Amino acid sequence: MSEKSITEIQGIPVSIPKIPVRKTIDGYGKKKQEQKWKRNPLPGNWESLSAKAQSDFIETEYNRRRDGYWFMNNGKPTYITGLHYYYLNWCKIDIGYPDYWDRDRRFFLVWESAVKDKNCYGLIMPKHRRQGASWKAAAIVLEGITSMYNSNGGIMSKTGADSKKLFDKVVYLFRNLPPFFQPIIEGTDSPKTVLSFKKPGERITKNNKSVAKSEALNSQIDWRNTKNNSYDGDKLAIFVSDEGGKWLEADVSKNWQIVKPALSQGKKIVGKAFLPSTVNEMESGGKSFKDIWDDSDQYDKVPGTNRTKSGLYRYFTQAYDGYEGFIDEFGMSVIDNPKGKVLDSDGDLIELGAKEYLGQIREGLKNDTNKLAEHKRQFPWTPEEAFRVSVDTCLFDAEKIYQQIEYLEVVGSSLVTTGNFIWENSKQDSVVRWIPDKKGKWNISWVPSIKVSNNRGGEPPNKETIVAGCDPFDHDVTTDGRRSNGAAYVFKKFSMHEEESHMFVAEYIARPPKAEMFYEDMLRMCVFYGCQILVENNKIGLIQYFKKRGYEKYLMARPESTHTKFSKTRQVELGLPTTGQAVISAMTDALQAYVYDYIGMKEDGTMGNLFFYDLLKDLLEFDVTNRTKFDASMAAGITLLAAQKNIKPKIEKKPFMPFVKKYNHTGIISKLIK
Repeated sequence: MSEKSITEIQGIPVSIPKIPVRKTIDGYGKKKQEQKWKRNPLPGNWESLSAKAQSDFIETEYNRRRDGYWFMNNGKPTYITGLHYYYLNWCKIDIGYPDYWDRDRRFFLVWESAVKDKNCYGLIMPKHRRQGASWKAAAIVLEGITSMYNSNGGIMSKTGADSKKLFDKVVYLFRNLPPFFQPIIEGTDSPKTVLSFKKPGERITKNNKSVAKSEALNSQIDWRNTKNNSYDGDKLAIFVSDEGGKWLEADVSKNWQIVKPALSQGKKIVGKAFLPSTVNEMESGGKSFKDIWDDSDQYDKVPGTNRTKSGLYRYFTQAYDGYEGFIDEFGMSVIDNPKGKVLDSDGDLIELGAKEYLGQIREGLKNDTNKLAEHKRQFPWTPEEAFRVSVDTCLFDAEKIYQQIEYLEVVGSSLVTTGNFIWENSKQDSVVRWIPDKKGKWNISWVPSIKVSNNRGGEPPNKETIVAGCDPFDHDVTTDGRRSNGAAYVFKKFSMHEEESHMFVAEYIARPPKAEMFYEDMLRMCVFYGCQILVENNKIGLIQYFKKRGYEKYLMARPESTHTKFSKTRQVELGLPTTGQAVISAMTDALQAYVYDYIGMKEDGTMGNLFFYDLLKDLLEFDVTNRTKFDASMAAGITLLAAQKNIKPKIEKKPFMPFVKKYNHTGIISKLIK
């Protein structure tokens, strides 16, 4: 093959051969308008062709299947991979042979790169509805296994019945292939469970122009029921996990851990996997698929391995790229509104771009945030939209939270600074300073304009205007196997005289190696902002630490709004228990109100004032019945309850002045009797 140029798609390097001599490219010499993809079907007089003519045709097709194919498309030399050519020219799907779409060209380039990358297990691809991924998956496994000896292909889907349906698509493609691409199979050509190529067959080879006996491929393709341990102990060359974002009968993330060893020998990767799926709600299969996606970032590889955590690479195509009805006659996506005359493959005029069309649907749903959120999940423009939490299960207004997230993705980095709070000159109990540090434990959006002096042993100077809330960590392990973080927020209470008020201004989510390091972090934060902190008191370590260090008055007593008729009669209680239903309800109500009033797009067109991405993501998935894994939401809820606490301002004592003033009327002028 000729020298290649390297380009990149979504962070994945792809190889495209050097453009050959133009006059050798199919379509060269035609009018630009006539240059487009065209199938090379089996000649109608195939049986009457000479052996040499048949052999030449077959050799051409094998070369294109192996090396890829160049054709002129609207005046531009265009390369497609061998698998893409195989798919377009020979894979007859339910509606006939596929059309050429540029969106698919890019996908097959990425897939070929993943296949050739020795440190990649394959691709995970969240998608929008009706993207044709199942037929591509069928072509991938069929072409791969029928071109290899002693190889197995495996298929799974969201149910056993769906696995069988995808397997049937593979069989359908196989039965419609030309004879020279069909290895002789074992048994019927309509198998129910296994498509086996283990019987010696006949085929035409490049070097042998006549039909010759060939040895058996000894390969097969099968499907399995949807179970966590399916393909445990097997050896696979190609694996398709279809609709993994919808699995209910098994956990797709756990199954991937079983399948990975089937695709490798020791540390060597010997097989490839393709995981395409639309994504269900997080609680209906979407969460496990998202777990794999999160571990598949090609920009974040495990040091020393040059592999992602999952071994896969991510690939995503926006819903408006390749959206049906918005593909021009040359297979290009019509994303933006056309500036000139643009026709589709049927000769119909395309007057609107796909992005505008889908945007109009979104605009029509803007007053129904639940329906809008669901539409975005089904037709996502970003991966984040594909993994949207179900609006039916989110305790809060999911669309408003997503609006805020999208806003932060554009300008968030300019609104928040990461860093640490330290004692000035490393002198404990002096003044706390803020030091920006990209690896710091805090994110902040506001600091006091005047340095707050330390008031150890006394009242925090800003207790009336600033509060903090904390969900401390202990040594528990959450349901997903991770150790809980310590989380805290600082909140600036409402002020009519300040624009930056009633907002979270600092965030801490971390787990230092020692509990006392965390306690000291909280103390420095409170000293810097001069505020009291409301602590979950089920874990008393932090409260005891503040007392020991002389900062007991920086600890807030339980807010009045959380008391029950029983707790009111008790002595003053420092901190807040988060096990009682009354407290949980008050916390949830406070969060719901804050999301509704201060997050997302407001009526005046301005955006909300929550600038902490981790908290927004945590709120989307918050489960009131399983609170241990939602450190950020718990800390934020405690902080909002702290902000509700009524603190009586200090009033300067003045000499008693009776309401009725008394005067001495003797003399010319009356005098006030003091």
